[in-house]
Parts: sequence; structure tokens; C-alpha cells
Amino acid sequence: MIIYNVTTKVSVMVKDRWVEWMKQEHIPEIMATGLFHDYRFCRLLEQDDSDGPTYTIQYFTDTLENYYTYLQEHAPMLRQKSFDAFGDQFVAFRTVMQVV
Repeated sequence: MIIYNVTTKVSVMVKDRWVEWMKQEHIPEIMATGLFHDYRFCRLLEQDDSDGPTYTIQYFTDTLENYYTYLQEHAPMLRQKSFDAFGDQFVAFRTVMQVV
């Protein structure tokens, strides 16, 4: 199994709106690609939240091919939507893991 992990630090000023947007729009759009079969949306604990909370979203897929298809065909447009909605009010980094 492949896990595509997105860790995001969100500004205190937009955190509530961002969480709702993720739940109502962004995550459903990613899942609608059909390339991931499940996801998990978490808030990191025991972090310095003075600049805002940190969240992780893990998307689960069976193959690296699905992940690469997502990157090529969907990720640029969906990432742009994030910037259009929230500008510089968040910082995200991505990792890919394989379950062993």
C-alpha cells in the first residue's frame, strides 16, 4: 500500500475555514479522482501551535502508478485551488510512504 501524506501548517486566522474547506471541498475532490481508496485527516498534537495548528492528510492507494497519475493529471490544478482560496496562509509539504 502507498500512503501520500500532506502535512500542512495553517494560519490561526484561517484555520477553521481551512478545515471546513478541506472536509467539504478539497478532500472530496481528491477522492473523486478514483486514485485513492481511503484517507485520514488528523491534527498533530504536541506541536508549537503559536503560528497555527498543523494537520496531516493521508491518502491511501494500492500502487505507485495511481500516485504518479494523481501527480501528473490532478495535483497541479488542486494545489492551485488551495493557493487561490488561502494564499500564503498555509505551508504544506508532501511525503510518500510504502507500507512494509
